[in-house]
Amino acid sequence: MLQNESSQHVSDQNQPITVAKFGGTSVADYEAMMRCAQIIKNDSRNRLVVVSASAGVTNYLVRLSQKNIANDEQTKIIANIRAIQVNITQHLSTEVEQHLNDEIDTLLAQLAEQALNQSLQYSVKQADAILAFGEQFSSRIFAQVLLSIGIDGAYFSVQQVMKTNSLYGKAVVDIEQLKSACNDILAPKLTKQVLVTQGFIGQDGLGETTTLGRGGSDYSAALLAEALNAGNLSIWTDVVGIFTTDPRITDQARAIKEISFGEAAEMATFGAKILHPATLIPAMRQNIPVFVGSSKEPEKGGTQIKQKVDSNPTYRSIALRREQTLVTVKSPAMLHASGFLAQVFSILAKHELSVDLITTSEISVALTFDSPSGSTQALITSTVVAELEQLCEVTVEHGLSLVAVIGNGLNCAKGIGQSIFQTINDVNIRLICHGASANNLCFLVDEKDANKVVEKLHHELFSF
Repeated sequence: MLQNESSQHVSDQNQPITVAKFGGTSVADYEAMMRCAQIIKNDSRNRLVVVSASAGVTNYLVRLSQKNIANDEQTKIIANIRAIQVNITQHLSTEVEQHLNDEIDTLLAQLAEQALNQSLQYSVKQADAILAFGEQFSSRIFAQVLLSIGIDGAYFSVQQVMKTNSLYGKAVVDIEQLKSACNDILAPKLTKQVLVTQGFIGQDGLGETTTLGRGGSDYSAALLAEALNAGNLSIWTDVVGIFTTDPRITDQARAIKEISFGEAAEMATFGAKILHPATLIPAMRQNIPVFVGSSKEPEKGGTQIKQKVDSNPTYRSIALRREQTLVTVKSPAMLHASGFLAQVFSILAKHELSVDLITTSEISVALTFDSPSGSTQALITSTVVAELEQLCEVTVEHGLSLVAVIGNGLNCAKGIGQSIFQTINDVNIRLICHGASANNLCFLVDEKDANKVVEKLHHELFSF
């Protein structure tokens, strides 16, 4: 322990713990980390802290994980990463600063070697090793920030417990092994110290570093909360909870006090970027309430996500997901025939394409596809189209956005369609999906109309 005057901040062993997760903007600099440290200090139930990489670091690491990066660019990127981290450590005591900077420089030397190897011979395994460095920096630093304000905090390598398969880039966690390791290794430590660990990363059976993919940090925190049978999972970000829609689209958007797991899952699935859908799965399995709030303004509260809520309004929120692709397959062979859709989905499965929405007629089927990486058009390649055209006529449309109205009982409430579509009767609706879920009604519009549609609907459905 480097920092002096640390309090015990000891947990009541009979009290369920809180797992607190801080995103990249929450640990971006010293001031941000200090705000997060105060959040931990203010509630003794906060025992395990999961951090993302400091804002900006992951983007640099993504670049380093690519192939054919020139040596001078690698050197510049590593210097930029170091600058982000030492701009935080410089605010700590001289002894702590020197110790942390030595650790950072050791890690950066390893990173430089990995980046050089990656530029010469690319591998997905090495890419994961590179991407994992950001959380290694931030977790070490944040543990010392906690110590600096009197909390007995310590760094903990999540790779001791987060065991995965070897599917690099989107590794699958062995949940049973995680639970066992948390019970044996992690839980006993949490009664004595606040531990700071990493989101997003794991370790396979060969001892190699893996990453959990998109949304991996929040998902890591949820898995750890489940494994520890936590009483609460707190996701601290840069916004005051979950909103009725994206505040950047309309200033009429407002924070939601509480929502159900089902509503939150629909919102996350259909474009609300505050939570990744996978985050809620472990919390739902163990019935662990999830809190979403702003580390910049913790006094403003946030959104509670739980199994049962006091209010179940017809309309809860409007989500927007951009860059959608619509594929229509058409064949008279579909008429009164069986097996056609099975052949279509077999081709899609072969190319690992996941369908979002489906609507059908007698001789055609319309399918939507989402691209998390923002490269939607690359999803439906000429190869995919060519294989589908062996079965049927194929039309591919880009430049679309998916609007999802989310609420409760939408599949049985009267007047839903009229309220929604009369409000936007001057806009062309490309596809409608309604009735499969009680929590959402979805439709596609041209990208150029998306913001206008959301703004008009929000004014109509939430002006009360």
